Amino acid sequence: MVLFVEDKPVTVDLPPSVTVEVLEAPPAVKGDTAGNVQKTVTCENGLQVNVPLFIKQGEKIKVRTENKEYLGRA
Repeated sequence: MVLFVEDKPVTVDLPPSVTVEVLEAPPAVKGDTAGNVQKTVTCENGLQVNVPLFIKQGEKIKVRTENKEYLGRA
């Protein structure tokens, strides 16, 4: 939702999270599973998000709008 005053946007209210499709996801490196290893993917809207290694191109993921944090698969 966008609030306009005199035809100028003054505030924007975003939902807590959005669902986006992953357009580009590099392959996971075999043996790179120690700890909380992540990779950076590019979503349909151009947003780049750090996600777990198992996320692949074409999957839909939920992203927190406040800080662009991966929340899970959609």
